[in-house]
Amino acid sequence: MSVIDPMQTADTAQRMRHAALHLFARHGYAAVSMRQIAAEVGVHVGGLYNHIADKQALLFSLLSEHMTELLQAVAAEDLPAEPMAALEGFTRFHIRHHAARPEAVFISYMELRNLTEANFALLDEQRKAYEARLRLILEAGQADGAMRMADARIATRAIIAMLTGITTWFRDSGDQSLAEIEAIYWEMVRRLVAAQDGLVTG
Repeated sequence: MSVIDPMQTADTAQRMRHAALHLFARHGYAAVSMRQIAAEVGVHVGGLYNHIADKQALLFSLLSEHMTELLQAVAAEDLPAEPMAALEGFTRFHIRHHAARPEAVFISYMELRNLTEANFALLDEQRKAYEARLRLILEAGQADGAMRMADARIATRAIIAMLTGITTWFRDSGDQSLAEIEAIYWEMVRRLVAAQDGLVTG
């Protein structure tokens, strides 16, 4: 009787996830088969089903894992109580975290459409929980007069979309460092919400 090596099993599962992430990001979920993923890992396709039920479950697992990691990371951030300082901390955190995971970020936005309705609903709850972190900062800034915006929810989505977009073009080999990009984007975010005469309050 052969003995299953738990470490080898875990390694195969991890390589499957890495292969799926890379292939989904490069070719798109719909164009990638479990057979292609198996070939990338170097196992028979049947071997993948020891680790995941099907391709849909694999996609959901990757997206949910990304959001779980994001929520845990932002919860560990020691953001200041003062809203504008907290907004700067959130802005810089979001840029750093996402710039380090371009493939995961890409499929997390581009492949939502390929989730089943039930899986989409579960992931949407995670996304809303992350958005709430920023929205509460903006609402606190509105309350103390440091920030002005027409709608904190819309501002939350606009800021997150702007910051996340960095992953489509930023490269470590570029002309500017990530720290420089953080500073530039923070200035844009600050100007977007800073209280100024003539702006509409929420």
